[in-house]
Amino acid sequence: MTNFLLRRLAQSLVLLWIVSMIGFGLLHLTPGGPLSQFANTPGMTEADLQRLAEQMGLNRPLPIQYLDWFGRLLTGDWGRSYRDDVPVLLVIGSRLWATLELMIAATMIAVLVGGLIGILGAVRRYSFFDQLATVGAMIALSIPTFWFGLVVIYVFSVKLGWLPAGNRAPVGSTSLLEFAYHLIAPALVLGLVTTAIWSRFMRSSMLDVINQDYVRTARAKGIPERFVLIRHVLRNALLPMITIAGLELPTLLSGALVTETVFTWPGMGRLFLDSIGYRDYPVVMGLLTFTAILVIIGNLLADMLYVVADPRIRLQ
Repeated sequence: MTNFLLRRLAQSLVLLWIVSMIGFGLLHLTPGGPLSQFANTPGMTEADLQRLAEQMGLNRPLPIQYLDWFGRLLTGDWGRSYRDDVPVLLVIGSRLWATLELMIAATMIAVLVGGLIGILGAVRRYSFFDQLATVGAMIALSIPTFWFGLVVIYVFSVKLGWLPAGNRAPVGSTSLLEFAYHLIAPALVLGLVTTAIWSRFMRSSMLDVINQDYVRTARAKGIPERFVLIRHVLRNALLPMITIAGLELPTLLSGALVTETVFTWPGMGRLFLDSIGYRDYPVVMGLLTFTAILVIIGNLLADMLYVVADPRIRLQ
C-alpha cells in the first residue's frame, strides 16, 4: 500500500506539473491580458502601463513567469488576486463550500436515483420500464446543461413559482431551510446527466454479475431472490461503479461551471468565469490547479476504495 501511494503521488505531481504548464501557457497566450482593463482608463499612459507590468512581473519572459509561479505554488503561496489584492487561496476558499454543497447534492441525487433505475432495469430487463429508462437516459445525455437550467427556471420559477430562480439564499438569510430550498433546482440540473450515466453503468454492471455461475448456484440452493441480489449481485456490481465515481468528478466540476452561471450560484465555477473576464490570472490558475488536485485525489480514493469493497484486491 505504501509503495502504491508513493508511486501514485509521484505520478500525480508530474501530471499536475504538465496540466499547470499547459494551462499557464494557454492563458498567457490569449489576446489581451490583465493590463487591458487599465488601457482605456482616463489619464493612463503607456509609461504607467509599463510600470504596472513591472510591478506585476508581466514584463518577464513567459518561462520565467511560470517557474516563479510554480515555485511559489509548491511553498503554499498561490499568489494574490489582481482584482481584489487578496490571497488566491482565500478567494477560492470563500467559494469552495458553495461548489462542494452543489456537487454533493447532485451526486446524492445521481447515485440514489440513477442507481435505483439501473438496478430495476437489470432485474426487469427488456421490460417497458427498462426501455423507458434507456430512452430517458439518452435524452438526458443529449440535453445541454445550460438549456435544461433555463427551462427549469422558466417552468418552476417564472410560471409556477415553486422554486427560486437563482442565488444561494436571500440576502442576509442564514436559515438552513432557505439554503436547501435554493439548492433544489441547481442540484437537479447538475445531477441530470450523471443520473443517466449512473443508471446505464449500474444496469450494465448488474447484468454482468447476474449471469455469473456463483449467482446461479446461490439461486439453486434456494436462497431468496432479494438476498441473492443484495449479497451477491449488488456488492460485486458496485466495484465498477467506484471507478465511475472517480471519473465523474471532472464531469461534475465542468457541469458546476455552467450550472452556477445559470443559477447565479456563488461557487468556484462562477468565480472562474468572472476571473477569466477580468483577466485575473492568479485566480484562474489557482482554480485550475485546485480542480486538478481534486480530480487526482478523487481517482486515488477510488483506487483505495476497491480494497474496501473487495478484500481480494490488493494495491501493489
